[in-house]
Amino acid sequence: MTTTQPPRGRAPRFGLVLTTALLTAAATTTVLSAGATAATATPSSPDLGPNVTVFDPGMPVADIQATLDAAHTAQVDDEMGTNRHAYLFKPGTYGTAEQPLQIKVGYYTEIAGLGASPTDVVINGKVEVYNRCLADGGTGNCLALVNFWRTLSNLSININAAGQDGCRSTANFWAVSQAVSLRRLNVTGGTFSLMDYCTAGPQYASGGFIADSRLPSVTNGSQQQWLTRNSEVAGWSNGVWNQVFSGVAGAPAETGFPNPPYTTLDTTPVSREKPYLYTDARGRYNVRVPAARKDTRGVSWGAGLTPGRTLPLTDFYVAKQSDSAHDINRQLARGKHLLLTPGVYDIARSIEIKRPDTVVLGLGHATLTAVHGSTPLDVADVPGVVVAGVTIDAGTEQSPVLLRVGKRHGEHRSRPDNPTTLSDVYFRVGGPHIGKTDVALEVNSDHVLIDHTWVWRADHGVEGLNDTQRWNTNLGRNGAVINGDHVTATGLFVEHFQQYNTIWNGEDGTTILYQNELPYDPPTQADWMNGDVEGWAGYKVGERVRRHRLYGGGVYVFNQNNPQIHTENGFEVPQRAGVRLHHIMTVNLSAGTIDHVVNGVGDAADTTKVGAPVYITDYPGSG
Repeated sequence: MTTTQPPRGRAPRFGLVLTTALLTAAATTTVLSAGATAATATPSSPDLGPNVTVFDPGMPVADIQATLDAAHTAQVDDEMGTNRHAYLFKPGTYGTAEQPLQIKVGYYTEIAGLGASPTDVVINGKVEVYNRCLADGGTGNCLALVNFWRTLSNLSININAAGQDGCRSTANFWAVSQAVSLRRLNVTGGTFSLMDYCTAGPQYASGGFIADSRLPSVTNGSQQQWLTRNSEVAGWSNGVWNQVFSGVAGAPAETGFPNPPYTTLDTTPVSREKPYLYTDARGRYNVRVPAARKDTRGVSWGAGLTPGRTLPLTDFYVAKQSDSAHDINRQLARGKHLLLTPGVYDIARSIEIKRPDTVVLGLGHATLTAVHGSTPLDVADVPGVVVAGVTIDAGTEQSPVLLRVGKRHGEHRSRPDNPTTLSDVYFRVGGPHIGKTDVALEVNSDHVLIDHTWVWRADHGVEGLNDTQRWNTNLGRNGAVINGDHVTATGLFVEHFQQYNTIWNGEDGTTILYQNELPYDPPTQADWMNGDVEGWAGYKVGERVRRHRLYGGGVYVFNQNNPQIHTENGFEVPQRAGVRLHHIMTVNLSAGTIDHVVNGVGDAADTTKVGAPVYITDYPGSG
């Protein structure tokens, strides 16, 4: 088992093989596309556009398999492409003992059931992600470090490996890294592995997130960090650097920290499950919007329908990628919620969410790209807004911010029982094209819940830049700036920004799992200075903050552009009794140095300790 990770940024230097093949719903005539025209759309057959495919259990398994195999072939290497797709399964059973349905999931692909419960859709087979091989014609440098942007949710998997070879038959493999979520799953019949040990042996992985799921024994394997929230697990194999469990029945105890490196909270202080699309007994499409809950443990659906409210899809404006922000705002002003069908949307002015309890749900990794320096998504200071399943890209002209929640000095009309919630909302600065923003995510409202986000200033891409050019071209000062009080983040992944990656100025904030890599590309130490202090911490709590909690945090360094660069601290926080960090670490990935873990405490993470974290159990407290 591999227990040390090379930096993810090395992998693309072996070259990427990108494909622009486009899979449409017309790949086979037995696949039911939800792409009815606006004129023919009905509540049971809505117009979800050309990039959504809906399967029915009466369709031949071989035809469904062929469609999904073609989708994987098109997307397995399309890391920086523009194709987006969602494959949805109506309630029923797919695959048999003799002919299982074995699905492989590529980039920008969503696989989801359309049941009210995860048990309403059953896949007899597998749903998997394998290592991606980046060299030697797809046979060498096989790893999972760049397996980003895919979604699996709201179904049951009865693991069936019939027809697979000996190694492949040993588990359902889900070898992924950031911006990948597993939600509302019911998995039986075998082991669920978060690493792929069959493709060139155990290889590197950098995930990840599970929520609201009932799982068999899980092999963590080479996953360097992972958050499992509000779930049930039959067992958990190991940890590498930072494995966090919050409200998980069957979670391992944290008493041995850092060996193994487990952080375990008995309950989750604030949670709200992601909205999901489903069909009712009459075949009509609805969106279930789960309620916010406090101090919870286990799945939300164990005793029946997940608590919350149901909205008919007719209450939503179903947007296509050809829609402008003006078109979308006009519909929001009429009282509609917003469903973003899969695609890449050019957003030249803000989509403005002004009404309390508005739901914005993206399918198939719908992507909003800033145009002319816009702020693509602007949420007013109102309670209960839910934004889920959306990726936001910086554009070539610098934006002030990509997603703003509330105004800096707004009225703060929030409610603790109905927090504005961001679920599976991802950010990208650079990668597929040049990107520039001052801040990616800015939260000014109180009582906001961030439930799984990856805020990424790209360390690699197809822009044709070397590291020094990237530092001077793909601009991103801060990843996440939290100014509101009582903000909770469950799964906060922020990487490679050019000053503080995360700044937390609000009171009574809580983070449950924080993962950060400092930027790879500062050319010189002079480029990486905070006044007379060497470097910028990966996690900064504002000097005026009196109460803050962090559970399970890691800051990693790989200064590949200049390995002599130093960063004084991984974490910087005010020295107050109410500001407490539980289970934090820094680690060196073979270039650069973090001199201390937090506030001058902790040994250096330098190149004498490559892959070996420096841990602090509690700060302030024992080290």
